[in-house]
Amino acid sequence: MQIQINTDDNIDQSGAQPEHTEATIRNVLERFADQVTRVEVHLSDENSDKKSGNADIRCLLEVRVEGLQPVAVTDEAATVGQAVDGAARKMRRSLDSTLGKRKNH
Repeated sequence: MQIQINTDDNIDQSGAQPEHTEATIRNVLERFADQVTRVEVHLSDENSDKKSGNADIRCLLEVRVEGLQPVAVTDEAATVGQAVDGAARKMRRSLDSTLGKRKNH
């Protein structure tokens, strides 16, 4: 499973915690590792540096599964770590549903 992390100009690369982000995604999606070929992580600050807010960090996860269209989910939170964790958990539920339906057919 290849993981690519992309950030907008308002997210500091070190603040994106690439090692932690990758570890979180690998841990949460590990049971799908043989079916997932690529994970793209897009981190952005929705309010940028103009405003402050409680949930202004957005994490968009796009997962490519062999033989299927890409699956995407988003989560917004106060920190990069929380947004990544939330998006990874949403992706696990989405893949459970998508791959479960595929297995039943």
